[in-house]
Amino acid sequence: MTALLTRDLALAIRAGGGFGLGLAFFLIVTVMVPFAVGPVPELLARIAPGVLWLGALLACLLSLDRLLALDWEDGTLDLLATSPLPLEAALSIKALAHWITTGLPLVLISPVLGVLMNLPGPGFVWLVVSLALGTPALSVIGTFGAALTVGVKRGGLLMSLLVLPLYVPTLIFGAEVARRGAQGMDPTTPLLMLAGITAGVVALMPLASAAALRVNLR
Repeated sequence: MTALLTRDLALAIRAGGGFGLGLAFFLIVTVMVPFAVGPVPELLARIAPGVLWLGALLACLLSLDRLLALDWEDGTLDLLATSPLPLEAALSIKALAHWITTGLPLVLISPVLGVLMNLPGPGFVWLVVSLALGTPALSVIGTFGAALTVGVKRGGLLMSLLVLPLYVPTLIFGAEVARRGAQGMDPTTPLLMLAGITAGVVALMPLASAAALRVNLR
């Protein structure tokens, strides 16, 4: 499993698998919003949690089409399906590699972009906490979408249509945690809901991803 994780990390970095691309997209979204809504500090502070969460979600979505495509093209998925390592575990490793190269950098850079969005001081900690707790679910759900559309020519748009509705609960509760934290309110309820969603997704979604991939490999 360690060897597979190392391979996927190296492949993602070498193939431009989301690290710089995701950060650049996140930065562009954050910079463009003040131009669109106007330089009003009060308005930016109010919409900052939702905008930052939406930008992180779309940045994660940006690199999903390459999550399994390279392995499909070179036959690695067929080897994984017949290896002693369960396919569910292999897909979980791939989701972890995607999160390390895409989700984790977004979590680390989010406080800097929060300054650009005039995010209130108390909201920085809760923004980082919500993204750290929610972005793993985005990667795992994205792996399910990639498994459903692997082998489909130009399946990126189809995968986006399939994955985005599944992202909505994570987006709602993640943004609510950051919003309540920024306003000095108690974020416990949405934080627990977000944690529950992530735990459920991490536990169950690899099973669905493996089943979908087995169907596509037949």
